[in-house]
Amino acid sequence: MLRKIDCIMLRVDNLAAAKAYYADVFGLRPLWEDEDSVGMGLPETDAEIVLHTKPDLPSPIEPYYLVEDVLAATSHFKARGCRVLVEPCEIAIGKCAIIADPFGTRLCILDMSKGPRRLD
Repeated sequence: MLRKIDCIMLRVDNLAAAKAYYADVFGLRPLWEDEDSVGMGLPETDAEIVLHTKPDLPSPIEPYYLVEDVLAATSHFKARGCRVLVEPCEIAIGKCAIIADPFGTRLCILDMSKGPRRLD
């Protein structure tokens, strides 16, 4: 049910400085941006590095896996021994949830039921 890595979320203190740095040093390009995050495109994949300043996200670095439907995936994983750490919730592009496998590994999942974000 995990389709691919959609993005790697990186918490930063200064969004503007981090955006400029990742563009200049790593050659990434902005794909979309809002007041507290920016999606930076990698050149050979559609996965993104999302730089953000959101203190409520529990980890400073975390991969997010794309699934077809977060509600269905959460139910599927829960029935097979995973714990739901963060119940499915709305995000800008669809839904998101965080589960833990029986070994304690956290897996952040999201779907794109509302569609991808675009650079304004």
